[in-house]
Amino acid sequence: MSRADTAASQVLIATDLDRTMIYSQAAIGGDPSGSDLDSAPSPLCVEYYNGGPLSHMSVESVELLTALSSRVPVIPTTTRTIAQFQRIDLPGGPWKYAITSNGGNILVDGEADREWRNEIDRSTRKVGAELPQVQAELESRIDSSWVSSIRVADDLFPYLVVDLAVMPSEFETEWNHWCVARGWNVSRQGRKIYTMPDAVSKSRALAEVRRRLVESGDLDQSAVVISAGDGALDADMLEYSDFAIRPRHGELEELNWQRPTVTVTERSGIAASAEILRWFSSALG
Repeated sequence: MSRADTAASQVLIATDLDRTMIYSQAAIGGDPSGSDLDSAPSPLCVEYYNGGPLSHMSVESVELLTALSSRVPVIPTTTRTIAQFQRIDLPGGPWKYAITSNGGNILVDGEADREWRNEIDRSTRKVGAELPQVQAELESRIDSSWVSSIRVADDLFPYLVVDLAVMPSEFETEWNHWCVARGWNVSRQGRKIYTMPDAVSKSRALAEVRRRLVESGDLDQSAVVISAGDGALDADMLEYSDFAIRPRHGELEELNWQRPTVTVTERSGIAASAEILRWFSSALG
């Protein structure tokens, strides 16, 4: 086995996308003191929506991710729905595996894996309330004065888009209390409030992808798992990994979330993505 083959079988990489690898125009800048954006080439658009540019990557990150995915298994891992993920022209594809819907779906060669989804649905039914009950209870607690939309992601979980300035201060705490007793949990990322079954998590889906890669012989049983993410819904994946990195922005930064095995980037904004990818590459030796 060549050195490249050895590296590929001994490391598994998972990375969140939004505000970790890809950035909206509003999120590009980050902290100007930690970025050299003024001297960098203009970011490249990797996602269009309704005819307009939506998400971007730096030129350096495009090159690094493409090179990295040619050497080791890289698993895009996102809370986005399947359709939202498929809008992205993510460098380094096609992807053998991708995790969407916060772990509720695993895509295999671009198609949703029915076996995994059935397992998620069984687990959700077993441990607590089902989606229709949760959705009905949620709708009874909100109104249009502070909620601009309520959506259900891939028939798995609801999320709200809210106006934080007028949202009742007690809503999150009271709603989370109701959910925890029924096998669900609540988290907020920016203006979005997610209500998630405990059975749905990025770490659980990543463990399943790892199992399959070991079973197929594409990954050593002793392989190291490394990951990156910026949001509260990434925390379980970062903790599951042997080593991880998060950018110096996002919900985990706001929470000052620290773990002994988690590195924090020096830079924020889109410049953090290249730093993360260089960190990944350094793990390969």
